[in-house]
Amino acid sequence: MAHLGGIVSLTRPINSIMVGFAVIVGIGVAFPEMIISIYSLLGFLTGFFISSFSMVVNDYYDVEVDRVNRPDRPLPSGTLSMNSAISLAFVLLSLGIASSLLISFNNFVIASLFALLSWLYNFWGKKRGVMGNVMVALSVSIPYIYGGMAVNNASDPLLIWLALTSFLAAAGREVVKTVCDVKGDEFRKVMSVARVYGPRFASKLGAVMFLMAMASSWIPFIEGIVGMVYAILILIPNLIFAYASIKIVKEPSEASALHVKSIALLGMLIGLMAFLIGGVSP
Repeated sequence: MAHLGGIVSLTRPINSIMVGFAVIVGIGVAFPEMIISIYSLLGFLTGFFISSFSMVVNDYYDVEVDRVNRPDRPLPSGTLSMNSAISLAFVLLSLGIASSLLISFNNFVIASLFALLSWLYNFWGKKRGVMGNVMVALSVSIPYIYGGMAVNNASDPLLIWLALTSFLAAAGREVVKTVCDVKGDEFRKVMSVARVYGPRFASKLGAVMFLMAMASSWIPFIEGIVGMVYAILILIPNLIFAYASIKIVKEPSEASALHVKSIALLGMLIGLMAFLIGGVSP
């Protein structure tokens, strides 16, 4: 039972469910009639398994840091061995790639690149500051494109704006997170924005990324891709991001950054639903 609990803790299923759901949203935005289909099921499984693979790889490479900061995690606590983690990662990756192959070759390519990006981030990018932030933001936006590809409509204009808006919002959130991770980043020698340039600069850069996400979210309405329902719904996340931007610039502290990264995630989730509902509404 402890072994099973360790697997669940290591794979962080809530995070992986969100990634799988993002693929379904991509399908719904690109081809609403296909949201309830085998493509959604296989797309969800791809996102879920590859995200779980990424979570395992993350803990594998962070085991020494976790021995100090999180000794209760499955690997440093001995609940699971390092060899077990490698085997689990291989199984999860295989399941994710197999699911993508059942959709199309193009989806297989995207899934493989997504998995490679996840591994590269954990192996190399995590300590590379802005580059690592960009890699995380890409991993947030890729599932939407993957969903569009599953229904042969990855170039759908609304889907492209969804991916771009998500990328900008996620990048802003990642930069803000560096403000509350300064102490840990010093221990791990991470060249984060806040550690290299200071919390005030990181806060302003994160706010700029939030504002860019807000601007890009209005383009679909301005171009006539979506109607008034979308315009009303997108106001909610934009107000959240406006508040987050003001909050972090006025108070570039660890406590403020912790608050802002939480509400930014809420804004991203609400924005996601605005794109999905607005895309099928007049």
